[in-house]
Amino acid sequence: MAQLRNMAQAGKSGCVAVQGRYRAHPQVTCSTRIRLPSKSSPCSSRPSDQDLQRAEGVVRIVLSGSENGTRVKEVFQQSPLRVLFPGTTACAVEEAVLLNTGGGIAGGDRLEFGVTALANASIAVTSQAAEKVYRALTVPARSATRLKVCAAAKLAWLPQETILFDWARLSRTTEIELTHGAELMALEWLVLGRAAHGEKITGGHIADSWRVRKDGQLIWADSFRATDETFQHLHRKALLSDCKAFGTLIYFGPRLDARLEFLRDIAPSLGCRCSMTSVSGLIIARFAAKTSYEVKLALHSFLQQFGSELGGHPFRVPKMWSC
Repeated sequence: MAQLRNMAQAGKSGCVAVQGRYRAHPQVTCSTRIRLPSKSSPCSSRPSDQDLQRAEGVVRIVLSGSENGTRVKEVFQQSPLRVLFPGTTACAVEEAVLLNTGGGIAGGDRLEFGVTALANASIAVTSQAAEKVYRALTVPARSATRLKVCAAAKLAWLPQETILFDWARLSRTTEIELTHGAELMALEWLVLGRAAHGEKITGGHIADSWRVRKDGQLIWADSFRATDETFQHLHRKALLSDCKAFGTLIYFGPRLDARLEFLRDIAPSLGCRCSMTSVSGLIIARFAAKTSYEVKLALHSFLQQFGSELGGHPFRVPKMWSC
């Protein structure tokens, strides 16, 4: 009865939360949180995303190293986001796969991803499929990614592409905390409409930002922003030059100068527009093409060649990309 009263009180405030723990795995916590529609003002005639049911999804994982390989230390997941660890042995974990059971992102949704790699952990994190951001009425969807890599840990953040539909609204932030001695590869890439369907983006909102800190100090910040009035100009050469798919990949680790030269040597073989540079102890790589297929082929080749240079796992093509 007490639980029912708590749920009723939560419903009055505009959200309902249900939380529980698996008995067999006490370190795994699952939760469901749904934001209920707000009551529209009788004077308001314009529809809003806030009038519709929206999701608040969270996934946070903490991994640590051990004598038997990487172990999952803590998992928290809140619907519609889930995380799986497929194809692993009883002890070691090599890859984490993120899922959005909601089938996509709508205006007003709020998603949060968090990965912490403790000392000697080695993990690749990817997504089950391309994420889709649908048309929004007025309110953007918000996605926040927070990555933390401790000394002697390796983390590869390699999600599949995010596809935006016409008039989609997305505000995404990627925040990374690095420690001296850590190694990181992180990728995010966007696709403006599905080329096979002849889709074009005529309006919407995109705000995509990166913030990277090393030992608590900001070393790199980057933002991409496009709003309603700018989409009609993105075809210009000074902007995207008709490229409908584009992404950013960063690398932090040892032997930076030698690895930057290696990447510049393989760049002509990747088959898309790309460039690499070094900023504040990071390698920054940009990719762009007219279709997502071209970018994906380029990233496959990039990860195969650069992954071999880095010694393989976790810096390699995720198995889920080939499913």
